[in-house]
Amino acid sequence: MTYPSYDKNVTALLVVDPYNDFISEGGKIWPRIKVVAEANNCVPHMQQVLCAAREAKLRVFYAMHHRYRAGDYASWKYVAPVQRAAWRNKSFEFGTWGGEFRAEFVPEPGEIVASEHWCSSGFANTDLDLQLKRHGIQRLIVIGLIAHTCIEATVRFAAELGYDVTVVKDAVADFSDEMMHAALEINMPNYASAIVTTKEIVEALSIDSLAVFDPAGVD
Repeated sequence: MTYPSYDKNVTALLVVDPYNDFISEGGKIWPRIKVVAEANNCVPHMQQVLCAAREAKLRVFYAMHHRYRAGDYASWKYVAPVQRAAWRNKSFEFGTWGGEFRAEFVPEPGEIVASEHWCSSGFANTDLDLQLKRHGIQRLIVIGLIAHTCIEATVRFAAELGYDVTVVKDAVADFSDEMMHAALEINMPNYASAIVTTKEIVEALSIDSLAVFDPAGVD
């Protein structure tokens, strides 16, 4: 198989929402995604991709969801259903274990954490686009949670802003197989230039001579 290749000068890894509440035993949301996440080895695959990106000297960025704080949304005129659920459940509560990075995904020096997104897109009302552009990034490799909400919204927004996007399909998870299917097989192919496996992306990043990404190279 011919793997896509990535120019490290313009490509970055974007890790979305690696909070304990999402991907650690004892997390508030983990029970809802556990079956799907364990079936595709999502968390180990996320770790593999992160390690491969660091080894390849790609820049790493993090798009993190807003952490619950007392009083959130209380004065808002309109609150989206997904925000209302986070408010009710105190998801990723600030100052608690659930609102911390899972240990394996704590950013290393030089890696950039964008300002927190309030809804689903890592770009909306954050400095992520500014940070990426300031570092000359044009192409993104995306991993994290949740496939049909934050991942899909972030990938769509990235495409609207002109980024070339690769999604690592077994380094994301969702609440059900049906939701994964809708996100990865129906919706995101309209916006992501490539949807690949962890094995494919790790092998692509291990290639010594990095070239311009060619989505046509994915068989």
